[in-house]
This record gives sequence, C-alpha cells and structure tokens, in this order.
Amino acid sequence: MNLSELNDLDINNIAAWPLPVRALVVAVVFVGVLGLGYWLDIKDQRVSLEKVEAKETELRQVFEAKAKKAANLAAYEQQLDEMKESFGAMLRQLPNKTEVAELLVDISQTGLASGLEFELFKPQAEIPKDFYAELPISIRVKGDYHEFGEFISGVAALPRIVTVHDIDMAPGKDGKLTMNLLAKTYRYIDEDEEQGGAR
Repeated sequence: MNLSELNDLDINNIAAWPLPVRALVVAVVFVGVLGLGYWLDIKDQRVSLEKVEAKETELRQVFEAKAKKAANLAAYEQQLDEMKESFGAMLRQLPNKTEVAELLVDISQTGLASGLEFELFKPQAEIPKDFYAELPISIRVKGDYHEFGEFISGVAALPRIVTVHDIDMAPGKDGKLTMNLLAKTYRYIDEDEEQGGAR
C-alpha cells in the first residue's frame, strides 16, 4: 500500500479500506476514547481519591490517638481517684475556722519548746483565695541557729499545713540571733462561707 492509495480511501466505505489502515484508525480511536475518558472522568475521580485517602490517613491518626486514650482510660480513672483522695487528705490538713486559733497556739508552743524567745507574733488579716483563705503571721524570735532549725522543723511536723516565707536572720545586741519570718497557714473555706461571700 502506498500513499496515493490513502488519498483514494472512501470515508463512507470504511469496510473497503486496507486492513493496516483500519487497524490504525481503530487504534487512534481507541487511544482517543481512553484519553477522553481519562480527561472527563478518571482525572476527577483520581483527585477525589487522593482527597479521600488524605482524609482516611487523618481519621486513622485521630482514631489511633483516641484508641490510646481509651486503652489508658482505666489508668486515668484510677489516677483521678488517687488525686481526689490526695486532695481530700490535703483539705483535711487545712484547719476550719474553729481550728485556726488552736493552730496559732501550736505554732507559738513549737517556738517556745525550741527555746526561742518571741518578740512578735502577729496574725494578719486573712487573704481569701479560690477555695481556701491564707492567714499570714508575722513572727520575730530570738535564739541561736540550732533553736531556729528546731523551730522550723517543728512547724513542718505540725499536722496542719504551715509554710514559712521571707526568713531574715540578723545578729542581736545580746549575742543572740534575731529571726524575722512570715508563716502562712491556710484555712478551708466551706461552701456556706463561699455563698455568703458571693452575695
């Protein structure tokens, strides 16, 4: 078959065309249909598939994170129960309104038992916080270094929470040391008090 025969091909009688030409036309039409199908349908589906795969990866990560949390739920609940129990124990260490005076006596008795001489023991106004009130106490005592250590240790051993702040020691004129400090004790504010203060 030569090129002149291609010019003689009748478009209305494709069945009469030579076999190689028909095969070529079928191949071109086949490739054209595939290309057109890809362009019109498969391309968009591919983009959608990529989006769905990305969403699947994201959801899988979320699922794995939640599965880890769910697997540790029992441990978290146990930890929460322990924290509640610990918090309750700490709340019991905070005196209520009636126990504050007793605690102040305990602090001063601890100082006297340590051999210290009190020059100042002045409770200040309560400072309300979230669920507790802070009661600062200005203290000035005279004694030696070991008595101070015994006093601080005794205060730390009290059954109620007392913290010591702003410790300042200076030599006195009589050869003894003078220690100024701010002791803070804390009192639990019960619900009735909170509601009364909120009005």
